[in-house]
Amino acid sequence: MSKILNKFKYLMGIDDLDMDEDYEEYGEDLLTNTKSKRVNNKVVNIHTSGNMKLVVHEPLNYEDAPKIIDDIKIRKAVIVSLEQLDPEMKRQVFDFINGGLYSLEANIQKVTTDIFVLAPNNVEIDNNMKNELKNNEIFRW
Repeated sequence: MSKILNKFKYLMGIDDLDMDEDYEEYGEDLLTNTKSKRVNNKVVNIHTSGNMKLVVHEPLNYEDAPKIIDDIKIRKAVIVSLEQLDPEMKRQVFDFINGGLYSLEANIQKVTTDIFVLAPNNVEIDNNMKNELKNNEIFRW
């Protein structure tokens, strides 16, 4: 008989307080579990980048160009000097390098007419020095 009376109280809304308490406890367990997972994800290894390497390439022919792009692939910054090449070969090597840089989303900065700095997409090239040289503001004595 008490089961029927409890169901009637529940349907009338008189005895629904016990049901709400059960749901609140269940909801709190979910929140504590998600919070503990978030705490574990906050650990970050600060030594992931390792040492940065800078490589200097001075290609003598077209076959040396893929080696330059291979260094960019493994996230090394590269300085390229095209001074030893004749103008036609210089253009071919430069075009090859630019195609590789575009596909890898890397950066290029001109230093002089035939010298360039190439950097992977995780390295930003800042050219403030070039602007200062134009304004002759570095050594003003």
